[in-house]
Amino acid sequence: MDDPTRPLAGLRILEFASFVAGPSGCMALGQLGADVIRVDPLGGAADYNRWPVSQRSGRSLYWTALNKGKRSVAVDIRSPEGRELVLGLATAPGPDAGIVVDNNVGRPWLSYENLRERRADIIQVHIEGYADGRAGVDYTVNAEVGVAHLTGPAESTVPANHVLPAWDLLAGATATTGLLAALHRRHRNGSGSLVRIALADVALTSLANLGWLAEVAERGDRARHGNFVYGTFGVDFETNDGERVMVVALTPRHWDGLRTATNTDKVLTALERALDADFRTDSDRYMHRDVIAAVLRPWFAALPLSEVDRELTAAGVLWSGYRTLHDVAAGPLPPVLTEVEQPGIGPVISARSALRNGGRYGNPAVAPDLGEHTDEVLADILGLGDAELSALHDRGVLGG
Repeated sequence: MDDPTRPLAGLRILEFASFVAGPSGCMALGQLGADVIRVDPLGGAADYNRWPVSQRSGRSLYWTALNKGKRSVAVDIRSPEGRELVLGLATAPGPDAGIVVDNNVGRPWLSYENLRERRADIIQVHIEGYADGRAGVDYTVNAEVGVAHLTGPAESTVPANHVLPAWDLLAGATATTGLLAALHRRHRNGSGSLVRIALADVALTSLANLGWLAEVAERGDRARHGNFVYGTFGVDFETNDGERVMVVALTPRHWDGLRTATNTDKVLTALERALDADFRTDSDRYMHRDVIAAVLRPWFAALPLSEVDRELTAAGVLWSGYRTLHDVAAGPLPPVLTEVEQPGIGPVISARSALRNGGRYGNPAVAPDLGEHTDEVLADILGLGDAELSALHDRGVLGG
């Protein structure tokens, strides 16, 4: 937060958001040096105790992971005094202040119009479920846009929900782009902005940008493929020691390496002649994926993972072994991950920013306690003295 070498050092953002999209986007900005001040109601927002939670302390590993490196202010947002404090923090002066990220519904006191009356160049990034203001979360949006009918085993007839909240994470990344674009415009001409991002729009634009919607408009719904990669050749194989690997032939070079490593070049060449196909093309590898997999499968089934690893790697094949989350956590950890001592929980695996500046990852951070920085922030930004802060605590307006 205090490192002047980080690119967003000096930028101050007020985050009034919960769950994944807003907190993940603001966390990314904080890892780049921004001072992110998270405002929560007394006792925490709806995500404060969300699973996964630590068995050691009962504290949310989810909340602490998404809010590392931020400052925390806890305020009674139902009281006029509490709301006034939040508005004061949001609209405080300074060229690198006056930026709000929220996903609130039904709080007109935090509307762009209300904020703009206090600061004309305010930037507000508002994240919502649908562009018309309806509520929506990643899992309901994913069901609606059709992806659940592409997910799961090929023989399945029921939709399969995804585990990763992909649309939330993409919405968070989109929010950071919108925020930085609005900040650039303000620096150029002094204007404020209301940037609205709908989770459903993020999902639909992603599918359209991949060409999936155009395809289905021409051909109808795509069938499930299980672990086969759509449009080229890629699928999983089991080794003779019960491990599984994912192999992808994305380019002719990958395909040639796979044929060489598995010693199937002659068989596959004969198969190409018989089928009048060219397996160096994506389309033919995809169209004949089942028979190609059948040719390759015995090679994998005859070897242990260690030998599969050696042969595929030597041939330049694009592949990876399957691991569980426990395997990943057991390490060794890659440089982007590290172990930190999270107050109130103990040692936890944490992530640095995936952006490497000068080829180096940034320093790790920990999450604050709820309301830990309440007095510090209100004193620094709004100039409240000890007596005023004490009186606000006495009246139950402040937490922490």
